[in-house]
Amino acid sequence: MDAAAAELGTVGTQDAPAVELRGLSVSFMSERREVVALEDITFSLEPGSFLTLLGPSGCGKSTLLRVIADIVQPRTGTVRVFGRPPIEARKRREIGFVFQDATLLPWRSAIDNVRLPLQVGGGAQGARSAGDLLALVGLAGWENALPHELSGGMRQRVAIARALLCGPKILLMDEPFGALDEITRDRLNAELLTIWRETGTTILFVTHSIHEAAFLGQQVLMLAARPGRVREMIRIDLPEPRALAIRDTAPFGVLSARLRAVLETC
Repeated sequence: MDAAAAELGTVGTQDAPAVELRGLSVSFMSERREVVALEDITFSLEPGSFLTLLGPSGCGKSTLLRVIADIVQPRTGTVRVFGRPPIEARKRREIGFVFQDATLLPWRSAIDNVRLPLQVGGGAQGARSAGDLLALVGLAGWENALPHELSGGMRQRVAIARALLCGPKILLMDEPFGALDEITRDRLNAELLTIWRETGTTILFVTHSIHEAAFLGQQVLMLAARPGRVREMIRIDLPEPRALAIRDTAPFGVLSARLRAVLETC
């Protein structure tokens, strides 16, 4: 890393991109050889954006989120979160993460699961309380329910509320609705857009669903596999705010067909 980049990383700027990656490569050592998971990834994302990541299995979508979250370290290249290295953003509690599995503690109520980050990692609560966030995700009245009393979709709502508790500037979501039935998934897609508009949080959302990527994102980052690399960044020109009915329109069908065509070349 050069001196100018290091200085940028420690100072940060208000007008910096929410996420900026330059020449990012990630590799892992298997038993026999080095496996390159991501290669020469370069893109930037403005604050308040909603980016969906789409690509074939094994293209490094989840790895990319983990690099931004400072869970996985890159082999080469630079990563900036609001002009700073990811480790600084993590220490400032500027990054929230929602995994495919809600990973709630079974002996804690919904509201106590939401409060967990403050009790484990310390730091300050954001502008909304745990109760306010449960209401935001549609779980008002379920504060004292245990995880086994909640449906899969409800447990994921608790996980989203938990990720928002410290008021993160960026929310990373790794196929959070992938295991849900179609009706529940559609409902949570619509609710997630409402949460995004109300919080102004920058969201990066990994999915294997073309329709989900098109419905949620302002842009879709298409990754090609082996090794993972940027195939195309596609802007989604659909009206806002979006309702589920937009998926029945001709423009949405054309957009989905375009995404599918690109995906087939990845």
